[in-house]
Amino acid sequence: MKIIILGAGQVGGTLAENLVGEKSDITVVDTDNERLRDLQDKFDLRVVQGYGSNPDVLREAGAQDADMLVAVTNSDETNMIACQIAYTLFNTPNKVARIRSQAILAERDKLFRPEAIPLDHLIAPEQLVTDYISRLIDYPGALQVMNFANGQVGLVAVKAYYGGPLVGNALSVLRDHIPNTETRVAAIFRRDHAIRPQGTTVIEADDEVFFIAPSEHIRSVMSELQRLEEPYRRIMIVGGGNIGAALAQRLETQYSVKLIEQTLERAESLSEMLNNTIVFCGDASDQELLREEHIEQVDVFIAVTNDDEANIMSAMLAKKMGAKKAIVLIQRSAYVDLVQGGVIDIAISPQQATLSALLTHVRKGDIVNVYSLRRGAAEAIEAIAHGDEHTSKVVGRTVSELSLPPGTTIGAVVRGDEVLIAHDDTRIEQNDHVVMFLVDKKYVPDVEKLFQPSPFFL
Repeated sequence: MKIIILGAGQVGGTLAENLVGEKSDITVVDTDNERLRDLQDKFDLRVVQGYGSNPDVLREAGAQDADMLVAVTNSDETNMIACQIAYTLFNTPNKVARIRSQAILAERDKLFRPEAIPLDHLIAPEQLVTDYISRLIDYPGALQVMNFANGQVGLVAVKAYYGGPLVGNALSVLRDHIPNTETRVAAIFRRDHAIRPQGTTVIEADDEVFFIAPSEHIRSVMSELQRLEEPYRRIMIVGGGNIGAALAQRLETQYSVKLIEQTLERAESLSEMLNNTIVFCGDASDQELLREEHIEQVDVFIAVTNDDEANIMSAMLAKKMGAKKAIVLIQRSAYVDLVQGGVIDIAISPQQATLSALLTHVRKGDIVNVYSLRRGAAEAIEAIAHGDEHTSKVVGRTVSELSLPPGTTIGAVVRGDEVLIAHDDTRIEQNDHVVMFLVDKKYVPDVEKLFQPSPFFL
């Protein structure tokens, strides 16, 4: 697959790194020659210096025979114009663009059409992060929550704690503990090493456990691995940008929400826009402000400003003063590992959320959902099975009969409205949605081939 990536920033660079390892033909375009040199030194790819919206630059990058253009520069305008040029001059079949402007996103249905701006897929990072945090609020105690099959199935990461009924027991007793709940442990990470989950595997405290379950059973499975946390009630958000505002808007009907914004003009605007959120103009690292607003009663403190250091420091202060949980947005991926799991409970990388959305559109076969996990080392994939017993390597076969790559677990099969937690004797049928976990993403191409029907399938 020949892919042109416009933008060599964190998202473009990380995407290139992921795709080069899968033997794709990658060309990266950017105006920053130093960034391009760094990428070329590390990976087997082509680079072109210049503006992605310039036809000559796109031509030099090979747009005339590219399979896909992924525009993730820092400029929405550049991303949109590049897709327009790729469509008009080079007839590029697949065009993906990252768009951040809320004003543009509000008009997306009118703007992004073949006769206007021809985008095949649109990635909105702020919306992705808002969705991500909202899912964490829905399931107190989860480290990650990923939805599949239109929300029918969830893949959830939790840390096993002392006191959880399953801790110190083998996985085989899980069915006895919750006999009416179907679930599958997809992976266990112990001290950063993957352990293949088997019936005899004993869960230890501090294990990071990924399990797949129907959405309505997620909380009962979580209760086996840790003491189930009470539903959140009081939430404090720091940062009134696009993410903070969207998050407050989404949460204010169900929770008691306070929002701290440093800029007076923006704070006034937010107070008019939000109906049930209390908006303050101030500094979230001001102890007096936090004390006055009863930080010790806050269930979740969420810092989503554009400043990593401000997010980290205000969250650490909030936890010290009594906030029960702290979630922070971290732009620099190197910081994520440093802060998560200590004073700060969850660190969220917008680049990782964006990468997951991009990989969904880049994967071969009918892949409808991808989540990049464990800092890009692992992946969760939802694929649709096509063909029949003669044209497909999966249709008509049981899970035990499939040639799955090492470290790959099929967790669930969704057939219409029916969720089947996968067992060895589960048979896959045409149009089933199959949810898989890959401990090592280098085997993604093998999974793609497995789910691609033969060329004779119509």
